[in-house]
Amino acid sequence: MTQSLVQDGRPTRQEKDEEILRLETQQVATNSDEHDTEKWPGREHAPGDGQYTQIDPALASRIAENVDDFMTLVNEANAANEREREMKLSHAFKVYPKAVAWSMILSSCLIMEGFGTSIVGSYISYPPFRDRFGTQAPNGDYQIPASWQNGIAGATNVGEIIGLQIAGVLCERWGYRWTIISALVAVTGFIFFPFFAGSLTIFLVGELFQGMAWGVFQTMTVAYAAEVCPVPLRHYLTSYVNLCWIIGQFISSGVLVGLNTRTDEWGYKIPFSLQWVWPIPIGIGTYLAPESPWWCVRHNYKERAEVSLKRLARSSGFSQREADAAMALMIYTDEMEKQVSEGTKYWDCFRGVDLRRTEIVCLIWIAQTMSGTAIGGLNTYFYQQAGISDSDSFKLGWGQSGLNAVGTIASWFILNRLGRKTLVFSGMIVMFILLIITGFMGIHQPPSTAEAWTAGTMVLLLSATANFSIGPVVYTIVSEVPSTRLRAKSIILARNAYNAINIAFINVVSYRQLDPAEWNWGPKAAFFWAGTNAIFTVWIFFRLPETKGRTYAELDILFENRVPARKFAGTKIETLVQGTEGAQKEQADRITSNTADVRQ
Repeated sequence: MTQSLVQDGRPTRQEKDEEILRLETQQVATNSDEHDTEKWPGREHAPGDGQYTQIDPALASRIAENVDDFMTLVNEANAANEREREMKLSHAFKVYPKAVAWSMILSSCLIMEGFGTSIVGSYISYPPFRDRFGTQAPNGDYQIPASWQNGIAGATNVGEIIGLQIAGVLCERWGYRWTIISALVAVTGFIFFPFFAGSLTIFLVGELFQGMAWGVFQTMTVAYAAEVCPVPLRHYLTSYVNLCWIIGQFISSGVLVGLNTRTDEWGYKIPFSLQWVWPIPIGIGTYLAPESPWWCVRHNYKERAEVSLKRLARSSGFSQREADAAMALMIYTDEMEKQVSEGTKYWDCFRGVDLRRTEIVCLIWIAQTMSGTAIGGLNTYFYQQAGISDSDSFKLGWGQSGLNAVGTIASWFILNRLGRKTLVFSGMIVMFILLIITGFMGIHQPPSTAEAWTAGTMVLLLSATANFSIGPVVYTIVSEVPSTRLRAKSIILARNAYNAINIAFINVVSYRQLDPAEWNWGPKAAFFWAGTNAIFTVWIFFRLPETKGRTYAELDILFENRVPARKFAGTKIETLVQGTEGAQKEQADRITSNTADVRQ
């Protein structure tokens, strides 16, 4: 006998909930029909021209099967998505100053790394180090042999590759914070190797070990910056990583200029000892920082994720309702990616739509190093081989670091207007022109004073242009393009592709191009890099998508629908609700059916 659910002629609370659910479902369907009629008359889904796109309804149905209240989840996620898309920059800075501060603290690891790598790169041209470890070249000067230059630089890159792979394992278990803290502890001990090195062999081993710690910093800081801030702040905090490198290089250049006149062993030991200043304050700040809320959601620590969200924002500008909506957006995005690619292993980066994303992050980072920045990276050595004195070479290198910082900061004010792709593409073209001019300055041998200084000036402008365009923007692109579940591993693969190119190509070719005891190309080496620049400029035009202003959920939808790179910017996603109407109705029908079964 069926039990009556009506009391005193009035509907029960259960019946009221069912009626509200029925009305909401009807409203969703009605809104969807109106939108489809308005945008695409007579068609159920977006047209083939790619102007509009939405989540695949079949994918939405699979998500609905795995969550309890899909209707509430998708509507709250859409509310958070709209909030991020419409958020003004001033409001973002007002509400999220803590997120900015925590990200800057963790990113300061790259100041330490930029200082260390710049010191090592400059030592091949640093008189006290050359006199201690170098051999006499045909021109009478002491030089570090090209084989050792390649070996030391290669050891650093190999160490970074190992460290990056270790970071991929540790961050899945420990999170970003504890992975960074462990690397800070390790690098504190590794600094002893180069400091007490009595031979190039010990120095090389020390750079191998330091590279392992540096590899951890390269990945964790970028991934953390990408996950703790809303869309309007994302390119500032991710490209700030590049500024941290430059700050470290600027400090190291100043230190080397100040110690350039010392001829004893402390002329190169003091710069290494200064590296011990960094780990303790950075480690304390990292320990106090909140963990990435995205990492917490991926590991099903939802309460921790909400706590992190609230610690990243000011309580006066971030209500509980907004926190719930932000949680819903992260959970919805995570569930969507689970249905597309369940795994989070390195192999999953090469499967399905994630293969395209991996191609983009790997090749854009390779494009950065093959764009001609190799000459700028060996700036002091290049200036010396172009005919500029040692003292002036180090001063130019110091000035170049300052210009690089100005370029990165200037990019912040234009990146959101031009977009990632436009700024990178334009920068590559300007760099190509500068490389051609630099190459022509080396045709006459030996170059005159005017030609040497012209070539040096072109390298200064080249480096400034790179740090206005592809230098900082690459960090934004590699953090935005991967799926949230594979972000850390995708960045690791991309950075390792960069390091592999440095080992197999840059370290071998660039040093030999400039070394007077080897190929001795001088400024003519710029012609070679102009050719590699042109190749990657073509790839950027055809394959690099525009990710400006997109939330991670929107990027997932665009990649899942295989929108061509050149149509990314023009393709619209009106709301996250589109495409989910059928899934919402199916879940509502299941709830109604289950309720009916309970009545019987």
